[in-house]
Amino acid sequence: MKKLKIGIVGCGEIAKGKHLPALTAHSDKCEIVAFCDIIEERAVYAAEKYGTPDAKVYTDHRELLKDPEIDVVHVLTPNVAHCEITVNALNAGKHVMCEKPMAASTEDAKKMIEAWKKSGKKFTIGYQNRFRPEVQALKQACEAGELGEIYYGKAHAVRRRAVPTWGVFPNKALQGGGPLIDIGTHALDLTLWMMENYEPERVMGSVYHKLGNLPEAVIGNAWGPWDPETFEVEDSAMGFVKMKNGATIVLEASWALNITDSREASTTVCGTKAGGEIFSGMSYPEDKLIISRSRFGQQMDETISKEGAVAYFGSTSTPPAILECEQWLNCIINDTDPVVKPEQAFAVTQILEAIYKSAECGHEIVL
Repeated sequence: MKKLKIGIVGCGEIAKGKHLPALTAHSDKCEIVAFCDIIEERAVYAAEKYGTPDAKVYTDHRELLKDPEIDVVHVLTPNVAHCEITVNALNAGKHVMCEKPMAASTEDAKKMIEAWKKSGKKFTIGYQNRFRPEVQALKQACEAGELGEIYYGKAHAVRRRAVPTWGVFPNKALQGGGPLIDIGTHALDLTLWMMENYEPERVMGSVYHKLGNLPEAVIGNAWGPWDPETFEVEDSAMGFVKMKNGATIVLEASWALNITDSREASTTVCGTKAGGEIFSGMSYPEDKLIISRSRFGQQMDETISKEGAVAYFGSTSTPPAILECEQWLNCIINDTDPVVKPEQAFAVTQILEAIYKSAECGHEIVL
């Protein structure tokens, strides 16, 4: 089998921490032949560690896209650059994996959708949390009708004090926002996916700048103190979403909030037959799923047995990033749809932007 040739645009932390190790784990299916970053040293480092012996280095993604041998491009840049690079890559005839969120605005997301539809290529967004075992179990329960009609969901993306202090996270011009667009996007994706509902109708939002610029608030941050002088984005945001079918979603997101429960990349979904809750984040030593229902005249909770709890059988869990990468490469090789479809990621961006807009204008946004 001919290996897929991969080009990387953006060689920062998300590339080194997620995509490059995951692609390397599937060296039977692909090889990384090109690296691009506006900081050349980062691209050189990535090429030397993860690339083929003749891997090329670029500082302009348009030069990388001229290489006809490159089959797939991974877009791993700050949020506001996703659109231009993705559109250019699709127009150049490349398959594209773009890191979350799809875009910093609905307008940009529309351009990406249009370019994808014209290209005939594969396109997906990096929501690796869908591949966690407890998330997969809840999704199967939802699809099997175990929860009945799901009419309420809550997307949890709350950190007590965990402001990222590296990269460009506090930079609004490059990121488009703070915790809402950074981690809120994961929780919202999971919630919409469980509900299989991508038709928002109305959105109300509140965005807060309360702690980010307070010098005393930086004490105790998980990744060391941030700079209050350069903190340009929100420190927390909340949203209320009414779907076209009458269902409701509440979204909470924070990097810094005076709260005891740090819960992110988590979802609560409530149906007519049962409910499902995923618990993940700094307050939880391990991810877990609880299905709540009434059975045998009693209220009952069902949980997943801890991996390795059965005698003589250890854990066989594969990291979500590895599984995400495997299905992405397989969908190209086998000409199937990716797990994360562009239309689904578009709805996430649409809702996040509406929360920001609602907070700015002070009233609901009708979509």
